[in-house]
Amino acid sequence: MIDQRPIDLADILAFHLEAGVDVAVDEAPMNRFAESAQEAARPRPQLPERTQAEPAQAVAPPRGPTPQRPAAAAPRAAPPASQVASSALITQAPDEAVMSARELARGAGSLAELRAIMEGFEGCALKRTASRLVFADGNPKARVMFVGEAPGRDEDQQGLPFVGRSGKLLDLMLAAIGLDRTSAYIANVIPWRPPGNRTPTPQETAVCLPFIARQIELANPDILVCLGGPSAQALLATTEGITKLRGRFMNYDTGSRSIRAIATFHPAYLLRTPIGKRLAWRDMLAVEAALRTERA
Repeated sequence: MIDQRPIDLADILAFHLEAGVDVAVDEAPMNRFAESAQEAARPRPQLPERTQAEPAQAVAPPRGPTPQRPAAAAPRAAPPASQVASSALITQAPDEAVMSARELARGAGSLAELRAIMEGFEGCALKRTASRLVFADGNPKARVMFVGEAPGRDEDQQGLPFVGRSGKLLDLMLAAIGLDRTSAYIANVIPWRPPGNRTPTPQETAVCLPFIARQIELANPDILVCLGGPSAQALLATTEGITKLRGRFMNYDTGSRSIRAIATFHPAYLLRTPIGKRLAWRDMLAVEAALRTERA
């Protein structure tokens, strides 16, 4: 095994945590590839081949009384009506789940009502694997709103967005332009953690998009900051990558007003690629200048 410095080992562990690896399978490492090679090289027992001269012998039925068939099992009791309704919602067609999310989101008259609706929503399969809903953090009356892609392990455990290593870096980014969680509102496009921190599917994003759109409309910030490419692509309806999207202001239409929106790198990306911090710093300065302009 190649010797690693403690700082390298810490970075490797941090990378695996960000990737969603949070459970150890065994106490000691094991080479599964070597096991597979040994299994493949193991000789297989040879079965004797039957020649054409040896006809197959018919198997005679066992002598004795005819065995009795087991009695039919008693019919199962019907599941509760609430369980049937919940299963119907989870297994509904993708288009129906999206339409249901849109209708429910439109009916929310406040952020508190929207949160209650999302707590009871069963149209997204991610809810079944997540620990809890990760709705938002910070000040809902703030003039700037930050939206990431989806919660990770720490966020899933605490029920708040951006509380792990990415959250600590985001706090530093906010502090650099005179903001903190009392002067910013923070949420995610996907409010439930995908298993293993995998990338949400397009269908999962489509189901959750009406909720974050209504959340932005109800919070009504002056500036919307999309953290990362997936967030920017979902909210700004574009297929451009984050390197092309970042650093320039666009318009986000809530249906009732137009909000200035800008995209920048996700803090998780900056942890893996520190060279991107200089560009993210420029984006944050642009946010600070925009807030001063809007205030004036």
